[in-house]
Parts: sequence; C-alpha cells; structure tokens
Amino acid sequence: MVHALGMVEVNSIPKGIEAGDAMLKAADVSLAAAQTACAGKYIVIVTGDVAAVKAAVEAGRETAAETLVDSMIIPNVDPQVVKAISACTEPDRYEALGIIETFSLAAAIVSADYAVKAADISLIEIRLGRGLGGKSFVTLTGDVAATRYAVETARGAEETQGMVARTVVIPSPHPDILKAIF
Repeated sequence: MVHALGMVEVNSIPKGIEAGDAMLKAADVSLAAAQTACAGKYIVIVTGDVAAVKAAVEAGRETAAETLVDSMIIPNVDPQVVKAISACTEPDRYEALGIIETFSLAAAIVSADYAVKAADISLIEIRLGRGLGGKSFVTLTGDVAATRYAVETARGAEETQGMVARTVVIPSPHPDILKAIF
C-alpha cells in the first residue's frame, strides 16, 4: 500500500541516476519512475511509507548536491497519481476532459494529487517533461462540474502558485481528440 510519493529532480543525468541509486539503498521504497526529462534533467520518483520516502528523498538530495533542481514529498498521495505517472490508467468513463499544464514536473504531480482529492474525477495521465521543453501536463476526466472543480482546485493550490501555465476543461471532447490522448 502506497502512503507517500517522493521525487528528486536533477539537472545532470549521471548524477540523477546516482541519486536514484542512493534513494533506493537508503530506505525500503519502491521505484515508481526514473527517467530523463527536458532539458537534460533526470527525475526519480519513489513510493512507500512516509518515513521511508522522506529518508529516500533526503538521500537523493544529498547525492544530487549542486545538481539538485527540486524535490518533493506528498505524504498521503492518492493511488491514482502513481498509476497516472506511469500512464497505466483506464477510466471507466470518458466525459469532460481537463488539462493542467505546468512549468515544472513537481507541480504536475502536486496538481494531479490536488485534483483527484478535490472531486470525483479519474486521472488519465501525468506527462512529465519528455519532449515538452521542461513543461508537464495532467489529463483527467469526469462530469463537467467535477472536472471544472478539480482543475480549479489544482490551479489554486498554494504549493503550485506560479507554476501552473494554463488549464482548460472541454465539456464534450470530440472522440478523435480522446483517441489522440489515449
């Protein structure tokens, strides 16, 4: 059972891999993702109990040293967030489409967690900075009111102030747009 999610973002690929190794050796955590991101960054995301994730992130921060760009911990992460990072989600229904674009990888993950906790929506994907010039985005679906509320809650989160680029809610997306997203 996942209780927490932690991430370290590094501006050096070799140091990012080294930080990931240190994170996994420092505590009993599971690797959720380890990948390159634009522009020459590397991210490592781990899950586990809160204390283990905190210890792992601290080890990653120490190893990354001067190459550290950002780090974050979400103590009570919603399980949908972990699945959406890996694009392993299949919502039961596709209704309104919400999109949250962020300037940072951490802001996308935090925004997704806020959105899914705010309303009865399903996360589709959290796309983290690959081929996006350092930006990230979250896609989600639900009824129109829930989708609007989830997107607005994520946009207003204190932790992401200044990091949300744009948001939209499409009440009735064309089936071809849905196919392109999935």
